[in-house]
Amino acid sequence: MTSGPEITKLNDTISVSPQLGLDDVTALAKAGFKSIICNRPDEEEGDHPRSAAIAEASEKAGLGFAYIPAVSGSITEQDGEKMAAALASLPAPALAYCRSGARSTKLTEMAQSQSRKTPSPASQYNVVVVGGGSAGIATAASMLKRNKKISLAIIEPSGDHYYQPGWTMVGGGAFSPEFTHRKEKHLIPERAQWIQSAVTAFDPDKNLLLTADGQEICYDVLIVCPGIKLNWDAIDGLPEALGKNGVTSNYRFDLAPYTFDLVKHMTSGRALFTQPPMPIKCAGAPQKSMYLSCSKWEKQGVLKDIDVQFHNAGAVLFGVQEYVPALMEYVERYNAHLNLQSNLVAVNGEAKIATFEQKHGEETKRIEVPFDMIHVVPPQGAPDFVRSSPLAADSGFVDVDPATLQHTKYANIFSLGDACNAPNAKTMAAVRKQAPVVAVNALAALEGKPPVADYDGYGSCPLTVERGKVVLAEFGYGGKLLPSFPNWLIDGTRPSRLSWLLKDTILPPVYWHGMLKGREWMVKPHRIGAE
Repeated sequence: MTSGPEITKLNDTISVSPQLGLDDVTALAKAGFKSIICNRPDEEEGDHPRSAAIAEASEKAGLGFAYIPAVSGSITEQDGEKMAAALASLPAPALAYCRSGARSTKLTEMAQSQSRKTPSPASQYNVVVVGGGSAGIATAASMLKRNKKISLAIIEPSGDHYYQPGWTMVGGGAFSPEFTHRKEKHLIPERAQWIQSAVTAFDPDKNLLLTADGQEICYDVLIVCPGIKLNWDAIDGLPEALGKNGVTSNYRFDLAPYTFDLVKHMTSGRALFTQPPMPIKCAGAPQKSMYLSCSKWEKQGVLKDIDVQFHNAGAVLFGVQEYVPALMEYVERYNAHLNLQSNLVAVNGEAKIATFEQKHGEETKRIEVPFDMIHVVPPQGAPDFVRSSPLAADSGFVDVDPATLQHTKYANIFSLGDACNAPNAKTMAAVRKQAPVVAVNALAALEGKPPVADYDGYGSCPLTVERGKVVLAEFGYGGKLLPSFPNWLIDGTRPSRLSWLLKDTILPPVYWHGMLKGREWMVKPHRIGAE
């Protein structure tokens, strides 16, 4: 390049520079760069192209792109982790930029420092678990409780762990954000090895996988549960709109408090709540956000002055019909306008305009809807390193037998949670039931035996229809109702205060102190062939 920003080469894979202009992107592509990383926050003062514009220019030039904003003087360990993950996943060489290049240099140093961490000289384990979320920790804990002699490693890049079912409650003002957060190092089972890196590729024929820091990890049995990818970029304008101008989402830890801030200060106007096409994790969460918001507005006496709209890309309010009547009572009580087959495709935060594609018979129309507040749920799919691997089904998710959760081709590989293609609801409650099944089946596989337990598709969605009441939806494969309690105690098809107590008070400690410790309360694995 003969003009443009001054580029400093840090190594063969990454260079840094001050602020880029849109014209620089094409020149970078011609100079041989394959990716661009933006480290400058969009909201930072100055007349600079926003990340969405650079992302669009990068796509046109055939370059990879990542937006990892870092605040000057307040760079966090999590920023470094995100930078490491981006460098591992984007094609090299990459160029990172900020206002002066200093933050990009610092983030690169942090990322490389993390990559140099070697957790253990050993690269061979009896069991390797990919993902240190609820599925990975619970399964590992269950296995180690049954067999203390196995060597087991958990591969997870993030140092933070979240009780994600609590984020809806944060957005509704019932939980504090800190209540949903723990450090990962405090949750790893005592006899498990934590490999703090990201998986980049699988080689199931050789029983090994590769990590972002260059390790080859070999296994006898592999358990894949890295969760689901939230595709914020799939909605035009959304990434740069989030967190300001009334645009929020309870699907992010840092944004759930903003949801409640918007709700408690809103006294009139239009509030939109959206749900993308399936699959998504916790299919009830998009409407839970609406119900809790309406409950707050109702209590404040302002609901009558707020135009509430629910835009659902699907054709029904909820997938299991038995729960719909109770939910519709609340839709009508809150005078919420239900828009089915209405999919959010763009958000203009500054203009406060949301664009939807709506189906009317065979015809699809685009409509623009002004808003004062919008709660957005992003489209979701399999993580890229899973989608592109030999483990993936056509959907991109790990291809498993829905009963045993064993891979359909590789007998020593299992998957559970949001990353597998079993047709159950993607909820934490499903993971709680799946983890013991995978634990005993994986231990059987270690001994060369077939699976011994099966999973019935159980999932639970505690639908918080108002502050203090929950419709406790519990169901399995094919929408079969699978209640955990007798009908006289909790009728799951009706709103219940006892169900709210379960959601608000009982389930969080069950998660932290039961499920993640391998304690299988009410979810002992069902043996194949047993009554």
